[in-house]
Amino acid sequence: MPGKVISTREAVGRLVRDGASVALGCALEPAIPFAFAHEVIRQRKRDLELIGPISDIAFDQLIGAGCVARVSAAWVGNVSAGLAHAYRRAMEQGIPRRIEVRDHSNFTIAQALLAGALGAPYLPTRTLLGSDIARANGTFREAQDPFSGETVLLVPAIVPDVTVIAVQRADEDGNAHLWGPWGVSQEAALAAKSVIVLADQIVERAVIASDPNRTIVPGTKVAAVVHQPGACHPSPLQGRYRRDHEFFHEYHRATRSIEGFAAWLAEWVTGVADRDAYLHKLGPRWEALRDSGKPAAEARF
Repeated sequence: MPGKVISTREAVGRLVRDGASVALGCALEPAIPFAFAHEVIRQRKRDLELIGPISDIAFDQLIGAGCVARVSAAWVGNVSAGLAHAYRRAMEQGIPRRIEVRDHSNFTIAQALLAGALGAPYLPTRTLLGSDIARANGTFREAQDPFSGETVLLVPAIVPDVTVIAVQRADEDGNAHLWGPWGVSQEAALAAKSVIVLADQIVERAVIASDPNRTIVPGTKVAAVVHQPGACHPSPLQGRYRRDHEFFHEYHRATRSIEGFAAWLAEWVTGVADRDAYLHKLGPRWEALRDSGKPAAEARF
């Protein structure tokens, strides 16, 4: 399919409408597509539903920027520092707006996305029965297992409008290789109506085809491929760059107040034109995080 390789700006403009449901950060702590989240903020998208297990501060930034109406997730916060301030302000004070939260465990968010990937309306489980999460979520249903007669919990499918994944490499069709933890990235990609791939490197089709078992998403599911080195900073991308631990703590300190969050956003998101400008602003700090070697899976190419 021609024209899949586009910029982050184009991908967000074409595929993320106001009110869309968006899954991101589905590899847990690594490979979080911050470059995508920042472009969503720049384009002032609104009324989004964010879907994911542990989103780290990407969700917090989107919430604080007023882009979010609902969160379906297992946790929102700053893994290095604790609860995320913008999320807390939204929940407790309605600043910048109140958001709806559909609580999940890491397991049930995985089940919901797997059901979406399978085309199933729901998946049954015994986990969470009797828990506050099961009561608070609002979408789960208790039912009787027709085989054993026991009570089970039905977890409804989640079908994101858009799933965004960051990978080390992809071809121009969107066939993508990701090494390191996958989390529920594959389930989220297969469940979605469309997929955006942010690739640290665009390679020939033969490179991806030479190691098909590493392909996290087939190109037939991908609507846009973005060549975006450094898309995940401050989270890591295995074999390419390490986690910027201090950046997470700096964000936590800076965003304790509404004014501090606004200043941080103006400096690191709305005050830079794009990801390349962001990396240039990081300067030597970015260079120090980059890995000079290649993981074994990549070394032969």
